[in-house]
Amino acid sequence: MTIISPAIIVLNQNSVPLAKQIATVLPNSTIYGLENRTSDVDVSFTDFGDTLRDLFTQNTPIIGICAAGILIRTLAPLLNDKWHEPPVLAIAEDGSAVVPLLGGLHGVNDLARTIAEALKVSPAITTTGDIRFRTTLLSPPPGYYLANPEDAKTFIADLLSGATVKLEGEAPWLRESKLPIREDGQLTIKVTESAIAPTKNCLVYHPKTIVIGIDGKISKEFQAAIALVQQQLTKTQLSPHALAGIFVLDKDAGHPGINSIAKALNLPVRCFSVNELNANNIAEALALQAVGTTGRLITSDSSIAIASAPLPIDVNQIGKARGKLAIVGTGPGGEDWMSKEVKQVLQTSTDWVGYKTYLDLVEPLRTNQQRHESDNRVEIERAKTALELATTGRSVAVVSSGDPGIFAMAAAVFEVLERENKPEWQSIEIQVCPGISAMQAAAAAVGAPLGHDFCAISLSDILKPWSVIEERIDAAAKADFVMAFYNPGSKQRTWQLEKAREILLRWRSPQTPIILARNLGRSRQSIEVKTLAQLTKEDVNMQTIVLVGSSQTRTVLRNDGDLWVYTPRQDLAN
Repeated sequence: MTIISPAIIVLNQNSVPLAKQIATVLPNSTIYGLENRTSDVDVSFTDFGDTLRDLFTQNTPIIGICAAGILIRTLAPLLNDKWHEPPVLAIAEDGSAVVPLLGGLHGVNDLARTIAEALKVSPAITTTGDIRFRTTLLSPPPGYYLANPEDAKTFIADLLSGATVKLEGEAPWLRESKLPIREDGQLTIKVTESAIAPTKNCLVYHPKTIVIGIDGKISKEFQAAIALVQQQLTKTQLSPHALAGIFVLDKDAGHPGINSIAKALNLPVRCFSVNELNANNIAEALALQAVGTTGRLITSDSSIAIASAPLPIDVNQIGKARGKLAIVGTGPGGEDWMSKEVKQVLQTSTDWVGYKTYLDLVEPLRTNQQRHESDNRVEIERAKTALELATTGRSVAVVSSGDPGIFAMAAAVFEVLERENKPEWQSIEIQVCPGISAMQAAAAAVGAPLGHDFCAISLSDILKPWSVIEERIDAAAKADFVMAFYNPGSKQRTWQLEKAREILLRWRSPQTPIILARNLGRSRQSIEVKTLAQLTKEDVNMQTIVLVGSSQTRTVLRNDGDLWVYTPRQDLAN
């Protein structure tokens, strides 16, 4: 049985060696260790409950080296649908007990057996059908779909009461079980690709043996494209649940009609290059290439072909995936400011691309992702690297701090995409995952200075001339916008902030509130409020963002002597 990326949870250092022993038989696993109590783990966490619930809701198998009770109590609020629960197991700290708790429909007992065998103990399996028949009819192995799970409970109860079963069709996992299989069985199990109506006395399993080859000539319009596929399935009387995947030429991986079909049927899209095929009919060649020499063609027309393999196929081992490129914003600093979407993308990607400092910030989340780090000034080269990696079928995360669309890598990626216009890049699935921007974080730390109209301006003149920056500062100051200054200074750029201050003083009072936020979300974070008259170039570096109040911005004295700063939502008389 293949278990995808299980999480092994350890709460103290004594459990780490056991976790590593378990990981040797689960090579895709990740060891999560409680911060300050464990070391030499893959991922450190601070909050046990939040971490466990996040993993559970992401359908990650959980192996807790801890008491069963703490796992049950932590996950209890989420236990409302046994059909979608991932495997959850409790392992005794000394390795003497392996207890499957949840996920009986998703292979928890097989996972328990795998771990118990490695630890040379007996798994504490209590599922009666599993113990007697050495298989779980409600939880078929990967590659099989149970069409009528609602009938399985009574079916299993009848078997346990002495009924025999007739097996129609081929499924090694059933043949090798201890089910009471007889040619004249009172009950029936059918393993078939065909769309048939199940009955209470007949469990129907659809093997994932069918593939669809689709030529890029198919309609780009969803309704027309999906109608053609459904027409072929109806014509061949095949069940959609027997479909394993869709196969296309790599140049067609971004085809909107094909991807709409894949989404509607919940199927992966896998790609071949034209050099791997040997036929005039592209769709037919794609389908036959996917099922191999032992497969057979079922039906074919000019843009769609359907073929069948003798046994379920693992599409992840055939062709290559459609490349993915996610441009993520990690927020201004700490992991607490990172969205769940960004965390999930980082954890499920194969490669991280980014400025070394930003990659270091998310390093605690890295398991087996490959890092591609670079200097801060090579955004275009970094974007090219990410796009080229994605064309090979990799799942790439381009890491920015703050929000990736605000003075960050999203614009660089789309700039390269447009400028070079490589055909192979058009097939990449591109996603932008927002993050909390530095100006939002700075504003939140002091109140609500961005409460009314505002704008953001970078003071860096590396990618645009200073004359343009001057014009924009002057226009924004004249229009009475609150301003956020990004990149206000560095070791090489020491005069820009003072020039900006001179422009501001043409339109703003010297008493205008200024917020200086440094190292946001990190251990050395500092927030300072001063006036425009007090602002100097020594106040800033590349880790600083500057917020400049408008004529309407107000300060409120706090009990601790510091200031709240806010801009009213409507213009007030001066």
